[in-house]
Amino acid sequence: MTALTLNLNSVIQLTREQFYQLCEENSDLKLERNAQGELIIMPPTGGETGRSNVNLILQVASWNEKKELGEVFDSSTGFTLPNGADRSPDVSWVEKSRWDALTKEQKEKFIPLCPDFVIEILSPNDSLKKTQKKMQEYMENGCRLGWLINRKKQEVEIYRPEQHVEVLKLPQTLSGENVLPGFILNMQKIWG
Repeated sequence: MTALTLNLNSVIQLTREQFYQLCEENSDLKLERNAQGELIIMPPTGGETGRSNVNLILQVASWNEKKELGEVFDSSTGFTLPNGADRSPDVSWVEKSRWDALTKEQKEKFIPLCPDFVIEILSPNDSLKKTQKKMQEYMENGCRLGWLINRKKQEVEIYRPEQHVEVLKLPQTLSGENVLPGFILNMQKIWG
């Protein structure tokens, strides 16, 4: 099953609060919204993608627990980007001072900022072009480092602001560079 995009703009343009409420009342659906206000209904992931997501979260969270430099979020976390899109990366991280600057209410709802770091895993039914566009959107909205992992091709696309995308074929590790200092992602369990 692939993601479905619904354009309801001629009928209703949901406010940020209405979209949040729609997600709350339909918690069994994973919904995103692009900058044009179109709703994107995301299908559940398969077993291999879910297994990889957990491994990624464990590695990033373990690093973050030692360094205490920010907060790690899973794919259920919504972020309202500066361009108005509401996105939920598979794994994301926000630097501590940016997280601490948010109010309690902002932390409870969709987080009103773009993560500093994101990982997206291309599921078998995901569109590569749409996911690449989503990665570019993160960069355009303030993300400092992003990884698009394509398990089928055994490639990783590395996104950095105002730079060309770097493509690595079957890397064994990835560096968090200066965004996640000292973090090295072990890709062995991802390619598994």
